[in-house]
Amino acid sequence: MTLFANKTLLITGGTGSFGHALLSRLLPTDVGEIRVFSRDETLQDNMRHEFRIRMPDVAHKIKFYIGDVRDPASVKDAMYGVDFVFHAAALKQVPSCEFFPMEAVKTNVLGTENVLNAAIEAGVKSVVCLSTDKAAYPVSAMGISKAMMEKVAVAKSRIVSSDKTKIVCTRYGNVMCSRGSVIPLWIDQLRGGNPITITDGTMTRFIMSLDEAVDLALFAFEHGESGDILVQKAPACTIRTQADAVCELFGGDKDNIQIIGVRPGEKVYETLLTNEECADAVDMGDFYRVPRDRRCFSGQYTSDCPPITEFNSNNTRLLTVAETKEKIASLAYIREILVEWEKR
Repeated sequence: MTLFANKTLLITGGTGSFGHALLSRLLPTDVGEIRVFSRDETLQDNMRHEFRIRMPDVAHKIKFYIGDVRDPASVKDAMYGVDFVFHAAALKQVPSCEFFPMEAVKTNVLGTENVLNAAIEAGVKSVVCLSTDKAAYPVSAMGISKAMMEKVAVAKSRIVSSDKTKIVCTRYGNVMCSRGSVIPLWIDQLRGGNPITITDGTMTRFIMSLDEAVDLALFAFEHGESGDILVQKAPACTIRTQADAVCELFGGDKDNIQIIGVRPGEKVYETLLTNEECADAVDMGDFYRVPRDRRCFSGQYTSDCPPITEFNSNNTRLLTVAETKEKIASLAYIREILVEWEKR
């Protein structure tokens, strides 16, 4: 008997990388039903066929709902009878959000409010909202919109009893080989006989696998309290280290890596916990839990000054090329590509 035995789950943005990984993890269990909510009918149809082939005995547990988190009515329609929600729908590409910031607000901020309102109204037991390290000390429109998403989630947790609907957030670093991430781009460049292109080799980024992203979300469901932000103690590496590791795996020329410059809205390093959050963070082994500020609106103050101990991709453990290569090679996506590569 698992946490989700005979329960109904809803994944917003469910056709994305996280949705695929979560379905792969939970469909073989005793979960009752998993609803995939998204606005792209083609991606839904692709996913329907994919899981009928991959998991024919359990694919019937997936139900597809066309809708958009920007549209409260479509979210409400998908929410009836749902026990748990994974809110993964978002605009995530930094340059896209930088040039169209109001689109990021509509999806990442207002869309989150729509999901939470519908979940609360439907009596959903728990909602986990997926955020990003770019929400900590944000400088980009995407990061700012995700920071506001977290604020909306925490604010909702203050006015709704956790006995009715528990609302928690998870913050991720870079998820390797997720849709739109850099490793698949580099592999495509090498396939075409072209050099790998990187923005700035000295930049550092937290890295984690899709399986680790699912682990964090499931940990948040089980151990998070309403209003919490949970993060994984993720390692990091420089962009150059990651590019060198991919070159070693796929036979690329490390001496021919091209620097193309930093894109709009990008930071030199990322932060998973701010100084202020570190002052209250609870060490839970492989994860940190940042509890909601319990002070009320009437103006309570504190004399505590948070120490300078932010958790960022420069002061976490930096992986070597060999360690990064091993971490990348452990991904199922990479193993499949390597088999194909050897046949060339």
